[in-house]
Amino acid sequence: MNSISVLHIDLFQSGRNTSDFYFNTMKNHLVLGHRHIEKPHRHDFYAAVLFTRGKGVHEIDFQKYEVSEGSLFFLSPGQIHSWELSEDIDGYIFFCSQEFYEMHYVNQKLRNFPFFGSVSFPRKLQLNNEDIKETVRLFQELGKEYQAKNMMKEGLMLSLMSHIFINATRLFSRDFDRSDSSAGLSYFKHYQDFETLIEQHFTTQKSIAYYASLLGISSKHLNRIVQTVVQKTATEVITERVVLEAKRMLMYLNESLVEIAFRLGYDEYSYFVRVFRKSSGMTPTQFMRKYKV
Repeated sequence: MNSISVLHIDLFQSGRNTSDFYFNTMKNHLVLGHRHIEKPHRHDFYAAVLFTRGKGVHEIDFQKYEVSEGSLFFLSPGQIHSWELSEDIDGYIFFCSQEFYEMHYVNQKLRNFPFFGSVSFPRKLQLNNEDIKETVRLFQELGKEYQAKNMMKEGLMLSLMSHIFINATRLFSRDFDRSDSSAGLSYFKHYQDFETLIEQHFTTQKSIAYYASLLGISSKHLNRIVQTVVQKTATEVITERVVLEAKRMLMYLNESLVEIAFRLGYDEYSYFVRVFRKSSGMTPTQFMRKYKV
């Protein structure tokens, strides 16, 4: 039995024709949907949230982020999130379905943006004052177009969304070593390929050598790429993906801990517990006591 609700875009709509896109201010969004979003839940859509005022805590996939002016968050389908926000909170939020965005683009996919395609990538981008102004402008233009009935409305909305996503990708990557920009882009592409392979094989394959072989590079070079992009080792990225799946399964499924360990590729339950505890700081049982009420 699933213990975490899955929210759909049309839950937040109020008589609109489209169920593929939603935009609102944070103040109005919280008033309209507070009963749905005060508890941990999942979405079946992509979301971007910009806070312009107030404070709080936003928890995404069991990791807590501080909320303040200029906090920009991105969420992918299936992620669990909840928040505790101050009374004066405000900002902007929009949702879109994968179909709404990708049916208009041949080569661009939402998962190509690192904050949507990578479970290891940070979900929060903290903007400086200059970046806040530009990002607020883009969100406001998107909201204005969403409310209007203009010719080629969806085209401009998609353009503004892409502008927000591309700007965010550049800001996320501004701390990379760009002494060789072509090398930086190559690292980023290799890291995305690495995570795509993890998604396909993490329940059965957990060694760096396996993934390095599929990528046609050495284990040492794969580690160098991962360290550069997300400041973690390749082993940490693989393990964190496995543990994240374990947490989701512990929340969603009425299966024994031994069965979950086996489904994730661990024949020895005791070893699975050690891996889980080392990565998350608690045992699976302690995790369930904390989250699964």
